Amino acid sequence: MTFNDNARVGGNTARRRGGGAALAGGGVVGLGAIAVLLFQLFTGTDISGFIGPGSGGSTDQSEIANCELGSDANARDDCRLAAASLAIDQYWGEQIQGYRAPQLIIVDGSTSTQCGTASNQTGPFYCPPEETVYVDPTFFALLREQFDASAGPLAQLYVLAHEYGHHVQQITGITQEHPSNGTGADSNSVRTELQADCFAGAWVGNMTEQEDENGVPFLEAPTSQQIADAINAAQAVGDDHIQQESGGSVNPETWTHGSSEQRQRWFQTGYRGGFTACDTFGVPGGSL
Repeated sequence: MTFNDNARVGGNTARRRGGGAALAGGGVVGLGAIAVLLFQLFTGTDISGFIGPGSGGSTDQSEIANCELGSDANARDDCRLAAASLAIDQYWGEQIQGYRAPQLIIVDGSTSTQCGTASNQTGPFYCPPEETVYVDPTFFALLREQFDASAGPLAQLYVLAHEYGHHVQQITGITQEHPSNGTGADSNSVRTELQADCFAGAWVGNMTEQEDENGVPFLEAPTSQQIADAINAAQAVGDDHIQQESGGSVNPETWTHGSSEQRQRWFQTGYRGGFTACDTFGVPGGSL
């Protein structure tokens, strides 16, 4: 998956914020490093208490510099995320009447939010009261450089699209209609996360249709290998897989995001059927 080099992406509204130094690393190893880091990366669950406190960081904002063309997005993680926000917003604007875009904040180190500190310790997350998505791109580099994980371009955009899926749930009333009711394989928490995976898949399935102001598609069609990488990313963050990698037993009563099989399957459901196929709240627990 790559951006078209000449696609114009400078119209994005992503902003850079931060300045604190919050680097995940050594203290995580005893917890099953790869599983814990992947869990944070793809779920936005804050386990920073296990690896030391992070500072609040600066709240000053600036534009994403030197992010004007698809070639810039292909070269840098921060620009890739900012550019993708244009395509994701365009997709949802075509699907949902009255859609309003969330703010995307690219975090440098750490920054304070109404939902807690955003950093590469907490991983990407959506903050509902702010209608803002926070992502620290150094988390992707950390996985690639220190833990031999791919965290490739399409996997990164799957993560971003998943968080935008939570925004869609928020502004359409899904979150309010189906509030989180704790943990468990049939919980609203699991259904919410599986739906966000499905919404991400729906966008990936349509990602070549969004165009810049000159009619140039933002993105090229993903290869079968890139789709497989995104599906593998969904598999890696299943609750059962994380429990196994962390040295514990599989306990569905504690699940909040769904199993590896479920996360892969719902991503594929959205990819093949579009967002209207993503009613995870309308199926019995045995069919999730």
